[in-house]
Amino acid sequence: MPGVDSLTLLPAVDVKDGQAVQLVQGVDGTEKVFGDPLAAARRWQEAGAEWIHLVDLDAAFGRGSNAAVIAEVTGAMDLKVELSGGIRDDASLERALATGCARVNIGTAALESPDWVTEVIDRHGDKIAVGLDVKGDKLAARGWTSEGGDVFETLARLEAAGCARYVVTDVASDGMLTGPNYELLGAICARTSAPVVASGGISSLEDLRRLRGLVPIGIEGAIIGTALYVGNFSLADALEVAHGELDPDEAPDQADSDASPTEQQ
Repeated sequence: MPGVDSLTLLPAVDVKDGQAVQLVQGVDGTEKVFGDPLAAARRWQEAGAEWIHLVDLDAAFGRGSNAAVIAEVTGAMDLKVELSGGIRDDASLERALATGCARVNIGTAALESPDWVTEVIDRHGDKIAVGLDVKGDKLAARGWTSEGGDVFETLARLEAAGCARYVVTDVASDGMLTGPNYELLGAICARTSAPVVASGGISSLEDLRRLRGLVPIGIEGAIIGTALYVGNFSLADALEVAHGELDPDEAPDQADSDASPTEQQ
């Protein structure tokens, strides 16, 4: 079992048009398709995941909804679900919470409706995480298609509101397998005592080892997507590294061929 210095891993299941996909730098149209979201989520659960990060990409881009699929996946899982994508008002928030998810991740609304976010944080506490999707020193909004405000000004406002957790994504790294933005993560952790979940760029077990080393400064978890789906490592090995039970140098070079969903061309 994970210890206090363990890194919590959240395999990502991103849903577009009812299918599990992975985008490159969050750009619509760059996706690789990996099939049934429920099958993907079950695979990660069977491999030992305690959380998944479930995203409705169509809702995030403001052009539709996969609410039925999202609810089906959440209801079928025996693990905890962090739900993200298009949660911008009371109706979408209540719909998300009604799925039984452990928490929701609010992004765009934190930029566009700060008073509402403050009220939601006050009402729901640690069921609310706020996603800080960062391009340079600016936040990205609306599925990363528009620019928001300064990340540290927004963070200060959210700190004053009592935000319980942040999900920090370096947009430039997302889907690129280039490694996390450790400088950004360190700067965020220096300005909050709330736990931080890292997202974007994770490509290797060594990345996870380094992120685990940041647990003492506030990094609580890591969302892993593309690296799992293309088989850079298995979730089982990733969990062992995250829990301090495996040295990355001792892990197999590749994940088992059946450890990740098959990409559909």
